[in-house]
Amino acid sequence: MSININIGEFLTKRALLSPDKEGMVCDDQRFTFKQLNERSNRLANFMLGMGIRKGDRVGLLALNVPEYYDMFFGLGKIGAILVPMNYRLAGPEMSYILNDCGAGVFVFGEEYIEIVDSFRKDLPAKDLICIGNPEGSGGNVPSWARSYGKLMAESSDAEPPLEGSGDDTLTILYTSGTTGRPKGAELTHANYFWTSITMLSTLGQTGERVLVALPLFHIGALAGPPMFVHIGQTGILLRSFDANRFLELVPGEKVTGMGVVPQILMFLKLIPEFSKDMFSTVKIILVYAAPVPVSLIKEYAEVGIEVRQLYGMTECTGPATVLDSENALTKAGSCGLPFFHTEVRVVREDGSEVGPDELGEVLLRSNNVMKGYWNKPEATAEAIRDGWLYTGDMAKKDKDGFLYIMDRKKDMIISGGENIYPAEIEELIISHPKIADVGVIGSPHPKWGETVKAIVVLKPGEQMTEDELKEWCKDKIGKFKIPRTVVFTDSIPRTPTGKILKYELREKFN
Repeated sequence: MSININIGEFLTKRALLSPDKEGMVCDDQRFTFKQLNERSNRLANFMLGMGIRKGDRVGLLALNVPEYYDMFFGLGKIGAILVPMNYRLAGPEMSYILNDCGAGVFVFGEEYIEIVDSFRKDLPAKDLICIGNPEGSGGNVPSWARSYGKLMAESSDAEPPLEGSGDDTLTILYTSGTTGRPKGAELTHANYFWTSITMLSTLGQTGERVLVALPLFHIGALAGPPMFVHIGQTGILLRSFDANRFLELVPGEKVTGMGVVPQILMFLKLIPEFSKDMFSTVKIILVYAAPVPVSLIKEYAEVGIEVRQLYGMTECTGPATVLDSENALTKAGSCGLPFFHTEVRVVREDGSEVGPDELGEVLLRSNNVMKGYWNKPEATAEAIRDGWLYTGDMAKKDKDGFLYIMDRKKDMIISGGENIYPAEIEELIISHPKIADVGVIGSPHPKWGETVKAIVVLKPGEQMTEDELKEWCKDKIGKFKIPRTVVFTDSIPRTPTGKILKYELREKFN
């Protein structure tokens, strides 16, 4: 459903209504909504000066820093498209994404100078811009890049002409693909607007101050800023996850709400300084990516903190279903009911609705479902049919309509909140000259939830060690995707059509 609204203009309007209200906190930096708006205007104007126009793509590789707000809202105002990069990827993976989307400008944090230098000559970007200090205090801008700070300082903070709205793409978020190559989900101005509306309609006001602890390249975090600006909340950015810093920020900044993965809540309890009293101001914790242990829900409930399990995905700009606190224990294992403006079906292969407790595929329909996959019309047509998003997740509903995810999408592995698709790793490993076949599965892990396990068949006469394969994988894929465990075997079980029987691998090797 199209709606004539520009998300970048949200910040213009919020700055008019609440100019002196604190809009964002990051480390020792504090910005009012007026200051955030002026920064976004400066960003928009220097991008226009570089020739960036409506529909052009701009890559961003950075930690959770104020520049994310600059670029999200500034590019939004001029109709350009933000492409956030997962900083845990390897150089070749980043290069693929930037080339696939055809980014005309690439902005990166000074932490990533070395990795960007390794692939910069292969990029389509006309301009490389480094978020660093040109004077050398705390970091240097390399000779082959322009200074973000200098460009901002020399740019005008006047409102740029608004371009783009509604069904125009605002961001492209790349998700790992089952064929080994990531796909870019196109999320529009209207998608982010409806995510804000459905979150507010379902959850109500989550307080004034929201902590962003997950990386902003994930939709679970990036859906936050437009909603914060929309309703006037203060976004508190945790630059990168650090448990001690997290525990300082929650009481120190009087945090009222946050989104996390289960592993974060578990990590916090291991810190000697941890005390549930630190969460006295917190009203709600949304938990994504994996089921929350019932014991954890109980512990936080005892001190009045509402922990709510959420199910969602990049392709629907975040939220799909959520479990209310009243049913958190009686419906343990469920990810709840649909958000206010979302419809959920569970269907058989013929498209007919399943009965209670019958397994089927999850279909979603809402105004925050993506436009499609960037430059992949066939994949888009496969994913979105008759207005419904076919998630590939297998689930069941109970008699009360509560959703239970039973088998994750295409055997996806979730490690520390990161989605890892085995096919991507299998494609890399099978390219090794000594390897004849491979199957990748998730292996249970007490700290990370799961880690990657590779089941490998060597070619006749070849020899290899676990460490040799791990070393070979370095710099080819993100560190979190490199197999933690390698098992050598004689054969990989497959169906008559050649598909790996993952459940057999899990039964035998886990």
